[in-house]
Amino acid sequence: MDHLRRRIISAMGAAGLTAGIPLASAQSGTKLTLAHNLTPGSPKGMGATKFSELVSAKTNGRITINIAPNEQLGNENTNVAAMRTDTLDLGSVGQGAMLSVVPEVASIGLPFLYSSLREAWASLDGPIGQELAKKLETKNLVFLAWWCNGIRQVTNNKRPINTPEDLKGLKIRTMGLDSHKSVVSSMGGQPVAINWAEVYTSLQTGVADGQMNPIPIVKFAKFDEVQKYLTLTNHLFTPYVWIFNKAALDGLSAQEKEVVRSAARSAIVAGRGINRIIEASDRGLPALALKMQVYTPTKAEIGKFRDLAQPAVKAQIVKSYGKEGEALMGEFLAAIDKAAKN
Repeated sequence: MDHLRRRIISAMGAAGLTAGIPLASAQSGTKLTLAHNLTPGSPKGMGATKFSELVSAKTNGRITINIAPNEQLGNENTNVAAMRTDTLDLGSVGQGAMLSVVPEVASIGLPFLYSSLREAWASLDGPIGQELAKKLETKNLVFLAWWCNGIRQVTNNKRPINTPEDLKGLKIRTMGLDSHKSVVSSMGGQPVAINWAEVYTSLQTGVADGQMNPIPIVKFAKFDEVQKYLTLTNHLFTPYVWIFNKAALDGLSAQEKEVVRSAARSAIVAGRGINRIIEASDRGLPALALKMQVYTPTKAEIGKFRDLAQPAVKAQIVKSYGKEGEALMGEFLAAIDKAAKN
């Protein structure tokens, strides 16, 4: 067993993922399906697998959770629609897919907000994150947890990106998020909205010159095969939202619901740790550095990126979501400031 695997297992054990106490009673079996868009070996995939194992262990096999990775059941927008219409039980989806359900989630997409993941999680795990979560419950969805997705960096296949000016004219793949598009266009780049399943081919064929994703995803998606340059901008934190179809959850007993929620909390704790371990291991940044030219901008250079991107996204949020979006954005910024001081 290699060093990385031992560290991951240790993180899972610390979160309670390697043991469970079966429920005492026995009922007819329940089969649930959890869909997501990444590979089984990604941090999200590993967390989903351990969640499934823990639920099975704690219910003595009465609840079986089948995992459908790699967009087997459609993209994230399709998954959200399926959960809202009672044809999919669980899913882990990104901010873009949630905008049609809870537009206010755009407020967490401000660039260059955090100096660390600790600040990001302190904000989302607090009142602001819970306020956004409650809005889901009016949409036939139940919030389980904010799933770790790291902080986004920029890759491209044309030239090193050391300053905002280096982005000018580059076609950068984004999700369908206006906030992400604003980040790119504020620096003179050309945002190109491309579905996840098509990103690798688009980078390979030149439909897009670059893209924005956290280190573990860049590696697991093998973007280092089709990208030459990586810039550690740490510019966007966009966590996945782990959600449950309300009817499916309501079909469980009170004891089973608590098992599901407990397993989700444990999986999230481990998933966040796993993400950090992978990012720093030979399956993360060190491995990417073997194939890609990596650049870490100075504090002054980051300031130039921030001074262009942040005002543009703030203006876009106010334009798109009005006073409610502006108010929630203000609350979120206050929560981040509080987390930074603690």
